[in-house]
Order: sequence, then C-alpha cells, then structure tokens
Amino acid sequence: MGLSRREFLKGAIAGVSGLLLAPVIARGQRLWARVLSARKGNLSKRECLFYVKLPGGNVRCELCPRKCVVPPGSRGYCRVRENDSGKYYSLVYSRPCTAHIDPIEKKPFFHFLPGTSAFSLATVGCNMHCKFCQNWEISQPRPEEVQSFKLSPQECVQLAKENLCPSIALTYTEPIVFYEYTLDIARASRGSGVKTVVVSAGYINQKPLEKLLQHLDAIKIDLKSFSDDYYRRICGTRLEPVLETLKVIRQSGVWFEIVNLIEPTLNDSDEEHKRMFEWIIKNLGDSVPVHITRFYPMYLLKNLPPTPVSTLRRLYDLAKKVGLKFPYIGNVPGDPGESTYCPKCGKMLVHRRGFGVGNIQIENSRCKFCGEYIPGIWTQAEAQSKKVKVG
Repeated sequence: MGLSRREFLKGAIAGVSGLLLAPVIARGQRLWARVLSARKGNLSKRECLFYVKLPGGNVRCELCPRKCVVPPGSRGYCRVRENDSGKYYSLVYSRPCTAHIDPIEKKPFFHFLPGTSAFSLATVGCNMHCKFCQNWEISQPRPEEVQSFKLSPQECVQLAKENLCPSIALTYTEPIVFYEYTLDIARASRGSGVKTVVVSAGYINQKPLEKLLQHLDAIKIDLKSFSDDYYRRICGTRLEPVLETLKVIRQSGVWFEIVNLIEPTLNDSDEEHKRMFEWIIKNLGDSVPVHITRFYPMYLLKNLPPTPVSTLRRLYDLAKKVGLKFPYIGNVPGDPGESTYCPKCGKMLVHRRGFGVGNIQIENSRCKFCGEYIPGIWTQAEAQSKKVKVG
C-alpha cells in the first residue's frame, strides 16, 4: 500500500537543510522506491542550451549576464555547468537534491492559486552569492558535494498529481542555473493540469528568459535592493539585468510577484524604496504584488538583527502612499499586512496568517463587495489562461 498524505507531509517537513532523500515521498510505492534506490554518483550530463563555442576549446555561457568564458575541464561561476572538450554540459539535469510539498504562499505567491500546495524542488547551484542566503548549504556547493537523486521531468509531474499539488515550484536555489531541467519540467506539465512556477532572483539574459516564459504559469522575482552598489557588495551581481528581467516578464503576460527582503542598515531606507516603488509603478504597473519581507540573521549576515516590524510597516505604508495597490508584509505571521484588501472599498478579500489562507472574497477576479478588478490567478479554472492584466 502507498504512503498516506499524512506520512508524506511528515517526511516533507524535514527541511531543506537536511539534504536528505526522505522529503521526496510519493504515494506510488514503485516510484518512491525508485527515488530512494541507491545510485552511484551525483552528476548528470546534459548539453546546455545558450552557449557559444570559442577558439581553443573554450565556451562562453550565454545563460546569465556573467557570460562566463570557460576553458576545457572547468566550470562556470554557478559550479553546475562544465566545459567537456569544447561542449558545455549541465551536471544537475534531473538530479534534484531536495523536494517538498509547500504551501504556495511560502514561495511566496499571494495572487496565484491561494491555499493550494506546490510540489517544490531544487538542484544544487546559484549564479549569485548573496550573503544572507537561507539555503546556502545547497546553493553554494559543487553538485558532487551534496547528495542528490534522479527524478525526470515526467516523474515530477507524476509526483505533483499523486500528491494533489496543482503546481510544481522550482525554488530554494536558483532555477536559472538548472535551466534545461526547469524548461523540461515546464514543458512536461503542459496539458497535465499541473502548473509550473519559478522562484528566481532574475539574473538571466533576455533570450533564455523569453524561451522559458513561453512555458511558465507564474514567476516570483527577488528584487533585493534598488541599489547597484548593494547588488555588487551583497550579492556579487548587478541591479540593471534584474530590472530588465522584470520588464520582459511584464511584457510576456505571465503572472509575477516581487519580493524585497529588508535588511537593517543595508536596504531599509525610505529614499531607496520610494525610488523602487515609483519605478515599479512606471514600468510594471501599480497592481504587481510586492512582498516587503522580514530578514532573519543567516549565513554571512549573522551580525545583523532581524528586521524591526516597525520598519516593515513604515515601508508598507510608503508603498501604499506612492501608489502600489497590493503591498504585503512578509515573514510576520499574524500581521494585518499579510492579507489582501480591495484597493477601492478597503474590504479584506483574502485573510492570511502565516501560510494559512481563509475567507476569500474574490469571484471572477473581482471584489465581491464592490466589483473592483483584483488581478491574479485565483482558481485552477483561471489558471488555464496565461494572460492576466497586471497594473
């Protein structure tokens, strides 16, 4: 007999940091046995998309703005893409290192299938080095340093369906660096009734982004700051490519939300956030959900305190004053800023406490009280259409 949903969830709460196979549990006993069966080696070998061959056997990666030039036998900055005799290969295709069932609100998505679960997985690797990374144990190592398991795109879809998850979330690390796997999961989910969402920092070139967006149902982007200096010092990257990513997503019609993690003294000023909110309204629209999220000491930023709730509320109020219709306060369970309110009549439309959701007062994407349009994908029926008006 297969595992019950309760048994699955009990295994799933083991957490990302455990780096164990146990969180990936399927109802189908045969598939569960396949996932847990011993397999030699952690690496796969799938030729990469978006790279150029150069003289001398070198290659130049065209996936992200780093455009790494990689000699034979070496890897790109992400550590999961390798030049083997003049061909560039992904070493993590179909080799996730962790998988769980999560509330979709954990990603966080607040306007996409609220109250549902997402089958969530990641491989090793990232093309950033954020000093506050909460999943640094799997984002920063080389793939051979972390235990992984084989799971094909088709098996991902099967696991999601068997465990009553209407979506698959590529999350935890950076789905851009396991691009080929992300793309094939999104392709495999088409027509299955399962949607694919990506949780990303948005550090990707335009062509691969446009190709991926053709197959995605939603994407969440971390806009970590509105300062290029911050991006360089804290993340080892640049701001402008992330802003370009957001513009491309906006033009694509794929549903998207933004998260801004607030770190005390580093990116918590009113001046910076006023510029950020004004840029969002001008370039993306006033209805993009923007999650103003609490920081907790992590990884290389353990010297900072947790973000004061008063700071989050100040920036939340500023977002509304500037003109954003759907700002949210994140990582403060029970705060009124977690819930969704109608921007016209002010009534609460979705009550949230942590990852719990209730009292949804939205029908056909409109406020039940006054009829105001509330952008989002609120039901699985609405999820059949990718084009959603934002702003």
